[in-house]
Amino acid sequence: MSESSAAGALRNPELLGIYCNDHLAAATGGIELVSRMLGRHRGSAYEPRLEQLLNELREERSVLRSSMAALDIPVRQYKQIASWIGEKLSRAKLNGHVLSRSPLSDLVEFEFIATAVLAKRAGFETLREVAAVESRLDEAALERMIAQADKQHDWLADVRREVAAGVFGGSPGPADAAADS
Repeated sequence: MSESSAAGALRNPELLGIYCNDHLAAATGGIELVSRMLGRHRGSAYEPRLEQLLNELREERSVLRSSMAALDIPVRQYKQIASWIGEKLSRAKLNGHVLSRSPLSDLVEFEFIATAVLAKRAGFETLREVAAVESRLDEAALERMIAQADKQHDWLADVRREVAAGVFGGSPGPADAAADS
């Protein structure tokens, strides 16, 4: 396929609608999870950054909704509801404790949200690519969301290592140092 036929016009808008609705549903689930994590970590050193993360996730969901509206992509409410229910059901996971919260729960939650941030970043990168052929998208807003996701993941990677060290032992150190090992 030549480069000129690869670019130029939006292709597969119905698939983009599915893709965006899937990311919107995931955003809803992420907001629910971080809200729960914030309740768990009230009064801890994590509270201010979790508050910030929650506000940023809400902003990102708004940017995604605005992008969808600009492209005339309808929001599929059933996906939003399914995501909300899925997050509630995830609380029943087996974690070695039946009647109390396991220390493993904190680690799994921080790992999950760190991974979700990477997936969200990828979604905004995809929309940035779409913006190359679709002028209705706000490319600057998409760039801001990508940069914001990078900062979120940096913090979450460090916290995840800290929580893992608290659960299993070891010295957390910064995530970058672990990557260089």
